[in-house]
Amino acid sequence: MDPIAQMLNEIKNAQVVSKETVSFSHSNFKYEILKVLEKFHYISKIEKRGRGVNKILEVVLKYEDGLPMISGFKKVSKPGQRAYSETGKIKSTKGGQGIVIVSTSKGV
Repeated sequence: MDPIAQMLNEIKNAQVVSKETVSFSHSNFKYEILKVLEKFHYISKIEKRGRGVNKILEVVLKYEDGLPMISGFKKVSKPGQRAYSETGKIKSTKGGQGIVIVSTSKGV
């Protein structure tokens, strides 16, 4: 399974059962995506733990009035089926209430 899709799925599943935290194996790409979610207040905090191959990312999930801040994910580009788009052609999500996370050659 795609590691990014797996991470997003684990976040969604953890929020369904109201878990406070969720952990993943570390990768710089995962960390950059999580930083965007933290910046826009979809998660409370990210912590890097461990060293070397045992390094993990621990995410503190965020809820408002008992409801998860993240209502869902939609991954457009997948391994083996990449999606490319010009900047002006990227559509907003959820009527402007969601965010679009884009990976470029300059980063996330």
